[in-house]
Amino acid sequence: MSNSRAIVAKILCSLLNDRGSLNTLLGNHKDHPEFSLIQESSYGCCRWYFALESLLGQLLNKPLKKQDLDIKCLMICALYQLRELEVAEYAVINESVSATLVFKKPWAKGLVNAVLRGYQRKKEELEQTLTAGQKNKDLAFPGWLELEINTQWPEQAISVFQNSNQRPPMTLRVNLAKNSREQYLELLAEAGVAASIGSLADSALYLDKPAPVTDLPGFAQGRVSVQDEASQLVPSLLQLEPGQLVLDACAAPGGKSCHILESEHSLTSMTSIDMSQAKLDRIRENLERLDLESNLIAADAGEIQAWWNGEPFDRILLDAPCSATGVIRRHPDVKLLRKPAQINSLGEIQSELLSKLWACLKPGGLLLYTTCSLLRQENEETIRRFLDSTDDAKYEAIAADWGVECAFGRQLLPGTSSGPDGFFYAVLRKESA
Repeated sequence: MSNSRAIVAKILCSLLNDRGSLNTLLGNHKDHPEFSLIQESSYGCCRWYFALESLLGQLLNKPLKKQDLDIKCLMICALYQLRELEVAEYAVINESVSATLVFKKPWAKGLVNAVLRGYQRKKEELEQTLTAGQKNKDLAFPGWLELEINTQWPEQAISVFQNSNQRPPMTLRVNLAKNSREQYLELLAEAGVAASIGSLADSALYLDKPAPVTDLPGFAQGRVSVQDEASQLVPSLLQLEPGQLVLDACAAPGGKSCHILESEHSLTSMTSIDMSQAKLDRIRENLERLDLESNLIAADAGEIQAWWNGEPFDRILLDAPCSATGVIRRHPDVKLLRKPAQINSLGEIQSELLSKLWACLKPGGLLLYTTCSLLRQENEETIRRFLDSTDDAKYEAIAADWGVECAFGRQLLPGTSSGPDGFFYAVLRKESA
């Protein structure tokens, strides 16, 4: 398929039918000559889907049939490009009309042409109707998630929506074992890469503009890695000490394992578990680049009899599977893929992992529970349930001047272009018998 608009429409259809993720679907088109446009349009359509769908509804005389989702997605792609991109309008319209033939629906040529020209003519009026209509419709969140965020974070909701719709920053983690943050900032300046320091983690730098890792001085030598600032808070919260045995239970993509090892060089051992061998291979590459070692195990962390040798850990990091509602700016397809029913099933998985891994923790040891979710069902409520059912678990409040203190844990909400992703943390100590 050569028509780039048809490719974007097909990707959107797959996401709406719960087949694949944005990253995997885009991966099939890396060699397309217009890949950058396909990528930009796919991300943009996901980010603004619910606003674009509302605009399209104003332009259609009657809703499209279910079997014509491809034509709907084609028009949403075109509306995104007309609305947000500096692409010649005639090219957007002509290519979108031609794309109807890719889907073998020549009847749609006139419809697509009429809708897009209608948007050209009535753009200001349509956008005003969108903004003035249903509350927050122009912020483009699915109704169920908008309601959850408004209910759970009433004071911060608008900034959560707005920041989640921004393009994400490229954040670096300076390897403080090899250079100070100030030294690395100077190296970046010499290389012509503008950056500023993060305000939460002493290893964090924000690039003014994203750059290929090949442009980062010393990247191949392990002087720096790419990692959001929220994740960079993990080692300090684990209260690492020499001689400890540490477990990273859901380790992919490996940034936290690597940062733990950078932060405390005298651990007795580090174990990193993930179900995906391919993801473990990526972790191994990063460990080699940073000259670090971890015991990598391909397993389900909850099936402890399959991987655990019975020796308890001093520290456990459980970065639990979650809705990813705190990282929508990086993964805007979350808006299309997540459904309300999934939140409950994720809560069950999180609770089961917590109780299973607790058996692997040494008395007196710490377990750090984290998610990249904004929803209390996956965060403080999961911790509350665990504490209610576990006699030897003690909650330890995080004394910090960042984020929002919750009943059980601390929540970072999505930051601005020089701020962190949305992230939750809770520290639990296993009481000695």
